[in-house]
Amino acid sequence: MSKEGYAANVQYALHDIEEDEKRDWLCGHSERLAIAFGLLKTDPGTPLQVMKNLRVCRDCHTWTKFTSKLMKREILVRDANRFHLFRDGSCSCGDYW
Repeated sequence: MSKEGYAANVQYALHDIEEDEKRDWLCGHSERLAIAFGLLKTDPGTPLQVMKNLRVCRDCHTWTKFTSKLMKREILVRDANRFHLFRDGSCSCGDYW
């Protein structure tokens, strides 16, 4: 994904740990794990849906936009505040935070 321009934004990892550990920590966010599992277990082109009881962090939002574009998938994420529909690298919320 870094070839496509994605770089993890570690300012959202609030733990007092090294930068590399912060990047690893972000990879463990529940929506990323759910999307990765969905990509592995569903047929190409199948839309994914993820429900979350907390807000999506900005880095996960950016990561999901890149994932929707690279994997050519529609990804719907419901967080605590709104629905986010990711298609072709953009989100229906218009990146409103």
